[in-house]
Amino acid sequence: MYVYILGGFLGSGKTTLLMKLASMYTKRDLKTALLVNESGEIGVDGATLKAEGYDAIELPDGCICCSLSGTLQSALVNIVDDIDPDIIIIEPTGLALPHKVKELVASSGVETEGTYVIGITDVERFDILVSKKEEFIKRQMAAADFVLINKKDLAKPGQVENIQKWFDRELPDKQIMVVSAKTGENMESVYGMMK
Repeated sequence: MYVYILGGFLGSGKTTLLMKLASMYTKRDLKTALLVNESGEIGVDGATLKAEGYDAIELPDGCICCSLSGTLQSALVNIVDDIDPDIIIIEPTGLALPHKVKELVASSGVETEGTYVIGITDVERFDILVSKKEEFIKRQMAAADFVLINKKDLAKPGQVENIQKWFDRELPDKQIMVVSAKTGENMESVYGMMK
């Protein structure tokens, strides 16, 4: 069983990516479970995913890397016992630090063949997020095994190149892919990296 953690700020496109990945694994005939950490009172993501027919577990009202850490670990154990998936995809809230989620997966007692973090940032809001929350964005992306610059379909001239320069300067070891989870542009490259 492989575990993928989607790390990225609010609005980066994590849920859209989650649905694309779940669909890809379904087409590969791999049993996939989704664990979604809601940050509001209404579980929109979980309801949407369940309506699409996916095994989606919601952890509402809190952050799985802090106040809900025990809940995350219990949910992982239950998912493995009840569903026995080939793949678990975890979408934490946009305020979570993915490396903390990865540590919780490792200490849950659930055996995996690998746990990976996919960092997601979006073209539209990258500059403003970096100007206001640069250290937080660095901490989120530093944990990523690879980073997706999402929403390529909305990019203005020079935006993607500027984001790539920031990563080259701040996190030069990161493998970067430019995608549009919404349109599917360059998603085949992402699928090719997935186990």
